[in-house]
Amino acid sequence: MKAVWYEKQGPASEVLTLGEMPTPEPGAGEVRIKLAASGINPGDVKKRENAFGYGMPFPRIIPHSDGAGTLDAVGKGVSETLVGSRVWCYGAQTYRPFGTAAEYTVVPAGQAIELPEGASFEVGACLGIPTITAHRSVHVGGSVDGKTVLVQGGAGAVGSLAVLFAKRAGARVIATVGNDRDRSIAESMGADDVIMRDVKAVASIKDIAPEGVDHIVEVALDANLDSNVEILAQGGSIATYATGKASVAVPVWLLVFVNGRLYFVGSDDVPVAAKEEAVSAVSEALRAGWKGPEVAKTYPLEQIAPAHESVERPSRPGRVIVTI
Repeated sequence: MKAVWYEKQGPASEVLTLGEMPTPEPGAGEVRIKLAASGINPGDVKKRENAFGYGMPFPRIIPHSDGAGTLDAVGKGVSETLVGSRVWCYGAQTYRPFGTAAEYTVVPAGQAIELPEGASFEVGACLGIPTITAHRSVHVGGSVDGKTVLVQGGAGAVGSLAVLFAKRAGARVIATVGNDRDRSIAESMGADDVIMRDVKAVASIKDIAPEGVDHIVEVALDANLDSNVEILAQGGSIATYATGKASVAVPVWLLVFVNGRLYFVGSDDVPVAAKEEAVSAVSEALRAGWKGPEVAKTYPLEQIAPAHESVERPSRPGRVIVTI
């Protein structure tokens, strides 16, 4: 099969290699997908760059955890009736060496999810990591039904999905954004109130929720933790999945005074049951008419290095997809 891999970490143009590899065969409990699209997440770029300092977990890595295509083979214990199904997958390169930047990938059967009719393979390739991260970030502190939820960065890949999931779960949703175009994205996902991310943001949120915000989904913990604590309701919670600075000073006493909770969400290690809940939630949303995440740009597999570079330095909102 045609595939892209790297055997050392570094800049995309220097380490990503296009070539031929043996087509994988599914083992017991696994399925093989003939891929049509592969989604690039920031985490895929960071792994390739060695941004977290973990090094190479395998001698050769085919990047990308998310993808979509047609299920074309099954391993022992998996029903052959699934062959021919349109599916999207997640976790293809989670604790495994070979992801979705290839013509074929193999994943555990439970990680290949039926793609509803009307949803494109490009949309399917956007769903994995952002869906699981967003859903867990909304629900990790408990039910949000009837609660006020603030989503910081409500137009981003994860933030916009958090708006969608929180709203569908019965929350009143406030989203912060950086510009008018992002405002329209957050509104389209169901945000009740959209606040510009500026010096007036905290005052504006207090006007909307004078008794405080019950739960906050946070994309930039280092930048926003102090202001989040300022607007947090008694017993409120913050779930963060990203930060600009690796080390953050925590205002312990202020969190103590509001009996606050601080959660950290990493999609790879979200509990299996929570992943399944996220998968169900996004499938329900698609069947209910949601069109899926916006795709900013697609690249052929042969141009995967420029595709990675466009994730590193985005020129417009939306996801970057590699087509195969």
